[in-house]
Amino acid sequence: MFDFSQLTNWIHATLCGLMPEWAAITTECVLIGLVLLMVYSLLALFYIYFERKVCAAFQCRIGPDRVGPMGLLQSFADMFKMLIKELISLNHTDKFLFALAPYLVILASMLAFAVLPWGNGLQVLDFNIGIFFLIAVSSIGVLGILLAGWSSNNKFTLIGALRSGAQMVSYELSIGLSVLTMVCLAGTMSVEGIVMEQKDLWFIFSGHIPAIIAFIIYLIAGTAETNRGPFDLPEAESELTAGYHTEYSGIHFGFFYLAEYLNLFIVSGVATLLFFGGWMPLHFPGWDGFNAIMDYIPSVVWFIGKAIAVSFIIIWFKWTFPRLRIDQMLTLEWKYLLPINLFNLVLMVLVVVYGLHF
Repeated sequence: MFDFSQLTNWIHATLCGLMPEWAAITTECVLIGLVLLMVYSLLALFYIYFERKVCAAFQCRIGPDRVGPMGLLQSFADMFKMLIKELISLNHTDKFLFALAPYLVILASMLAFAVLPWGNGLQVLDFNIGIFFLIAVSSIGVLGILLAGWSSNNKFTLIGALRSGAQMVSYELSIGLSVLTMVCLAGTMSVEGIVMEQKDLWFIFSGHIPAIIAFIIYLIAGTAETNRGPFDLPEAESELTAGYHTEYSGIHFGFFYLAEYLNLFIVSGVATLLFFGGWMPLHFPGWDGFNAIMDYIPSVVWFIGKAIAVSFIIIWFKWTFPRLRIDQMLTLEWKYLLPINLFNLVLMVLVVVYGLHF
């Protein structure tokens, strides 16, 4: 399997030969930032189209089919429409915080986006506390949502922000415990280290029952963390107009819209990292011929394909289950998911200590 670190090392050596090392590193940072922004935008547009088509299939409709072949350019048309919309200035609002909120939401998803292991040797950030960093930066998004709801000076946005804050803080516990369960199995918090621990068998197979329980809880909590149905109370259109971003227009509304879909990809990417081997191909011990064939598939294809498959399950949730009430949502977390998660963490510790995993 091709190691992208060979390419990145060659680019670094070439730049260092043309300019001082500090200038080469600065140039590399700018290039990486541009590449991340491009991938970020394209993935968001793809996910908008993907969800529309999946939703249409569930409801026996066609979905987008007018702009471009099979409606492929519909998301681009919507993007250009949003870019040329006027940014409406509101009276009696905290203008600085109102403008800052969408950038905080985008910043949180961009930082988490950079930690994901895209391929063999293709990762922007990797250090010994990578998972801890990922959880920390992903928590910044709730600040943007709370600021957006409060600074808009609107009762609907404030209610949406309060709901979102309660929901995200609650379900972050279940996400953190699910991640901690898999870190316990991996024995490292390094993102690259977790991937390499799954070179023989993915954790969803080798981790026995605790890994499966952690995956199910992670899916439920991840869906709630991204404010997607049936946990979309912060954006409940029938109750709150559009929730915490009701007063936003133009590109500022677009930032919230993009971040929602990219958070879906990030949740799916972290699930891919922790349970399905990241970019690692599907390997089974002793199946040398099968493993060799799997190695021919590029590592980037493995990672993105797995993430999209997990995203499909989360989208399936949204278009299958009705929206929960706020009391049902919090009861699910505090009375059921959290105790099960704590028990599951102890169970995983016993599996690791007594060597019961494959």
